[in-house]
Amino acid sequence: MRGAVFLGNRKVEVRTFPDPTPGPGEVVIQMKASGMCGSDLKFYRSAPGEAQKSLGFSADAEPFIGGHEPCGVVAARGPGVSEKEAPIGQRVMDHHYSGCGVCKHCRVGWSQLCKAGITVYGVTAHGGHAEYLKVPVRTLVPLPDELSFVAGAAVSCGTGTAYGALRRMQIAGGSTLAVFGQGPVGVSATLLGAKMGARVIAVEKNPQRRELAKKFGAAHALESAEGIRELTKGEGVDLAMDTTGVSAARLEAVRCAKTWGTVCFVGEGGDVTIDVSRDMLRKQLTIIGSWTFSAMGQLECARFAVDNGIDVDALFSHRWKLEQADEAYRVFDTQSTGKGVIVF
Repeated sequence: MRGAVFLGNRKVEVRTFPDPTPGPGEVVIQMKASGMCGSDLKFYRSAPGEAQKSLGFSADAEPFIGGHEPCGVVAARGPGVSEKEAPIGQRVMDHHYSGCGVCKHCRVGWSQLCKAGITVYGVTAHGGHAEYLKVPVRTLVPLPDELSFVAGAAVSCGTGTAYGALRRMQIAGGSTLAVFGQGPVGVSATLLGAKMGARVIAVEKNPQRRELAKKFGAAHALESAEGIRELTKGEGVDLAMDTTGVSAARLEAVRCAKTWGTVCFVGEGGDVTIDVSRDMLRKQLTIIGSWTFSAMGQLECARFAVDNGIDVDALFSHRWKLEQADEAYRVFDTQSTGKGVIVF
């Protein structure tokens, strides 16, 4: 099979690998769509292994097949996997984490929180930018028939991450939501937040992405947070989400939230320094983190898209073939486009 490998230093190469054979408890997915996530850029830009180490993962010396938004059909089953668990041809997404499978976190679908250590497909093991992907059967998430494979790829990380964060923030209709950053996760939060009944204020420096935010339901799209106070008559927003991981944006998210408001940090890495008394205590502010979603949350996000008639496919501005992976990431690296996806 062919797979797109992150070599680091902004280089991607399509290489040939042996076709995977499923072992006990495993399946092989024939890939149909593999999304490009903003967090891929860490591995694209850095020297091999550096990005994994910065996120707390051990890193092998060998380059890995990228892509942690996999979607396709079951192509093969390993020993111990029944037809009922994974029918050949079943349309599936993959919850791209694998833990021990038996701890309290794994048992409720939060494998990424497993204390025994985790595998992250597309980060610490071969991912979905390939013709086939081998994973444990327990990581499969059914793809609703109403959604395309491309939509399933979005739900498998970027859109699912936005949905998970909004649920953790306990969003309610009529609330005001500021979303910092309008990359794949941020624009998904704008789209989903608007569908959930919030008045969304998108904050994004890139003008093309501000236009995308308005297309997907933002009531306002601002270049900076300076206009939020005026839009909220000096009160601030009920909810603020940072999807950038940039310290300055995180601080702005904290400071634009109203008294009794909630702030959610989604973007990985980096740090932020706040004045605890002024920025948090005296506003009775709630600050939370949200790391992607559970396997159950992934399916819930997919069902929410179906039940509310959300055109998830519209999030994608670029579709690429596997052999175009190097060009795809050069375009994606400009951070001025919508979401990208590799289709098979």
